[in-house]
Amino acid sequence: MARLACQLASALLITLSICHSAYAAERVQLESARYQVGPLQRRLALERREPLIQPPASIIDAFLTKPDGTGPFPAIVHLHGCSGLPDDVKRAANSLWSERLAAWGYAVLVVDSFTVRGISHTCLGQSAPRVADAYGALAWLARQPFVNASRIAVIGFSAGGIAALSIAQAYDFELFEGEGEHTFKAAISFYPYCMPGNMMKMPTLVLIGEADDWTPAAACRAIEARGSEGNPVKLVVYPGAYHSFDSPRPGRRYFGHWLEYNRAAAEQANEEVRVFLARHLPP
Repeated sequence: MARLACQLASALLITLSICHSAYAAERVQLESARYQVGPLQRRLALERREPLIQPPASIIDAFLTKPDGTGPFPAIVHLHGCSGLPDDVKRAANSLWSERLAAWGYAVLVVDSFTVRGISHTCLGQSAPRVADAYGALAWLARQPFVNASRIAVIGFSAGGIAALSIAQAYDFELFEGEGEHTFKAAISFYPYCMPGNMMKMPTLVLIGEADDWTPAAACRAIEARGSEGNPVKLVVYPGAYHSFDSPRPGRRYFGHWLEYNRAAAEQANEEVRVFLARHLPP
């Protein structure tokens, strides 16, 4: 009985410690960024003598976690994977990454791109305006008095990681209204599907498992070569690690691909992210 009591007491202390260290999440709503009116639309409107009317912006949900204190804090826009946000996160319970980043001194805005649009998942190639949502989140954060608007980064996972890589690429044009008003300073991409693209316009960190059969690590090796002077790209490949290696849940097959937690890779990736942010977005 004494031993059981000690075990229960230890469990209670651990629970109290977790609760004490937890940061409360707050549900907010924000506008997704709107695409610029293209030259063809402008020409047709001019020829037809019609006004250019933009559709209303989409209103999406997001979940904000702040560190202790008043700030201004550096901030992170968090982009989920193709399966969307877990139900507990949508109930304003914090994700592991929100807790971790807030403990490091960052305000975190977890964007929900699916719920208000009635999207269940995009794991079979369906589309969703992930980059537009990220820029909407950037604009929202930049307006908050507790955020340092010049120090905002993006972190994405799987499909969200693809969006983060797209944001990190340099383009000769602005895709969204007001895109030039605020900029992301760094990008972190977990196990993305890497595709050929432009040079990078910001420091970028890519973390992926060597055994990943959904987003192969081999396709990301060319990413490192896309870095430009002052905007390096670091690729870290974890031997034996599968897709979602940082998610602490039992291994499972999902849409034909194997997902599995890898504690060693997860811990190493956590440290890579901490060091990367401390260098490029110090708290």
